[in-house]
Amino acid sequence: MVPIQMVDLKRQYTKIKPQVDAAIQEVLESAAFINGGAVQKFAEELQQYLDIKHVIPCANGTDALQIAMMALDLQPGDEVITPSFTFIATAEVIALLQLKPVFVDVDPQTYCLDVTAVEKAITPKTKAIVPVHLYGHVADMEPLMAVAAKHNLYVIEDNAQAIGGNYTFADGSVKKAGTIGHIGCTSFFPSKNLGCYGDGGALFTNDDALAAKIRMVANHGQSARYYHDVVGVNSRLDSVQAAVLRIKLPLLDEYINARRAVADAYDAAFADMPQITTPYRAANSYHVFHQYTLQLNGADRNKLQEYLATQQVPAMIYYPVPAHRQRMFEHFGGAAFDLPVTDHLTTKVISLPIHTEMDKDQLDHIIHSVKSFLNNPPA
Repeated sequence: MVPIQMVDLKRQYTKIKPQVDAAIQEVLESAAFINGGAVQKFAEELQQYLDIKHVIPCANGTDALQIAMMALDLQPGDEVITPSFTFIATAEVIALLQLKPVFVDVDPQTYCLDVTAVEKAITPKTKAIVPVHLYGHVADMEPLMAVAAKHNLYVIEDNAQAIGGNYTFADGSVKKAGTIGHIGCTSFFPSKNLGCYGDGGALFTNDDALAAKIRMVANHGQSARYYHDVVGVNSRLDSVQAAVLRIKLPLLDEYINARRAVADAYDAAFADMPQITTPYRAANSYHVFHQYTLQLNGADRNKLQEYLATQQVPAMIYYPVPAHRQRMFEHFGGAAFDLPVTDHLTTKVISLPIHTEMDKDQLDHIIHSVKSFLNNPPA
């Protein structure tokens, strides 16, 4: 059996090696390493895939979030509502810009923002909401956008884990994750569903004026070369990474289908096990399974992770310490936030390997290993 990885990027690369190597070679021969043709072409192709007017590439997903908040002219002391149950970057950029993170709880099924909790957290200082499409499940955007409109708030989608996901509105219309809020942000970190071979990110919007501002902020605040209208940053997707992404973008739906097939196999295998709650799939969210995350009931999560390691099965905990309990947010009174669902989930979740190259032998071994531990737990 091929060794099991959380994400097997080497095997994925092997399948597309000729195309990737040729695309990288083309960039090398052009010597257009920054803002080369591959970057613009990738942006145009991703715009078409997402059905959105503007895609602005940048250096990474964290930069994308920071640029979004800068482009919206959020000011020190403004409050930004976001979940605590997420990767730290979501809240980190809020603090970096001297904004105030306001942590709210998540829905116990989807693990995405609880819209009712969001509305309760709004104050006169609230300026924006940052929902996270966690693990590949799209947050419940329709009621969230209604709350934002009611209170005149911006919505910045953290779509680092759900590119390619769909959200279905009550009227039957469908939009891609990241294209529903005022700005969408994503990461092309190598392990993402659409990943490059280094760092990369992008912002999405349908607002022409906002797109122009985002482009300025991402490029030293320039409106024209050497004319700097606003304070900006230097955040670019390089041409080599764009070339890789151009090869992988047409395969994204195929990659998503492969991940969903793995998730289906896990769901079926664990359906009769009371110790496991498998990932929820809301009817209005097309889950793209960036992670396959179990919630354990009455089983020792850490001992399961240790046992799986002895069986050469990697398993990860996303995330063991929520943002509001991190030391970096102590001065915001983070630990004072009452987030019982978040605190519960951080002690119960564990993610199993899921990627585009998983084969039946690997799946069977993972499933057998999980069942063996839960059916015969150590004393």
